[in-house]
Amino acid sequence: MRVRDEQARGDLLDRARLFPSGPNVVGATAAEARAGVDQVAALGVGVVKTRLDDRPDDMPPAVYRALIDQAHRRGLRVAAHAVTLDDARGLADAGVDAIVHSVRDRDVDAELIAALTSRDVGYVPTLTRTLSLFLYETTPAFFGDPFFLRGGDAYRAEMARIREPGLQAQVRAGGQAATARAVLAQARRNLKLLADGGVTIAMGTDSGTQLGRWQGYFEHVELELMVEAGLTPLQALVAATGSAARVMGLGELGTLEPGKWADVVVLDADPLADIRNTRRIDSVWIAGRRLAG
Repeated sequence: MRVRDEQARGDLLDRARLFPSGPNVVGATAAEARAGVDQVAALGVGVVKTRLDDRPDDMPPAVYRALIDQAHRRGLRVAAHAVTLDDARGLADAGVDAIVHSVRDRDVDAELIAALTSRDVGYVPTLTRTLSLFLYETTPAFFGDPFFLRGGDAYRAEMARIREPGLQAQVRAGGQAATARAVLAQARRNLKLLADGGVTIAMGTDSGTQLGRWQGYFEHVELELMVEAGLTPLQALVAATGSAARVMGLGELGTLEPGKWADVVVLDADPLADIRNTRRIDSVWIAGRRLAG
């Protein structure tokens, strides 16, 4: 938490900011869930992450309701990993602040849309998370993309692993790839339905968490996938900026307004004409300071 505390002053002003959530909080009982929230709150986090995976050992509603209640008592927002429509409905009814990783079992419905909009619950589709589950059956074309290759040393070790024929064969033979393709198609459809229904969409990627989820690159791919799902480039950009900050309760970030941090990416091409133009970066500014390079 020292980095988080120092990033608002001194030498870290011109660095990417961190807003940690700590480990996932779950519990077998309401008391365990409340205690888990207290443990991560003591670390100084700003948001609590929890999860439902459509498994028999998932928390029942009484437990995740207690978890959400305790987080709100501690002044913390709650983001919940959820994959089914029923769980998303239950979490929205329990007062969750954000649902992440896409509803993927069936089409979302008017009931969920009404619950999310009336309670201002954010929705974070993380499409690239699912993309990464089947993308590496072969070497991806972007391994030759100069923009991707700007990742340099940070990407090199993972690129070598992904190029291994044995790993690619394992992805092809594992059975997960076909399922992931269907999941991504459903996630794209639900994103469009929710955006059309007025739900607040926030961009997220899960990048950096597993092999082949590229920090600094998958954010641009996520924007592209959101547009392919039917959002306009402007909707995708708002999801990545103002809406993402609002969903996470970061009122000092996300928009260009007096009193907020002057964080700006300057492009040399119009992203509203082509969302891939977010990769045409002229300069990056953090807290009003232009970064070198």
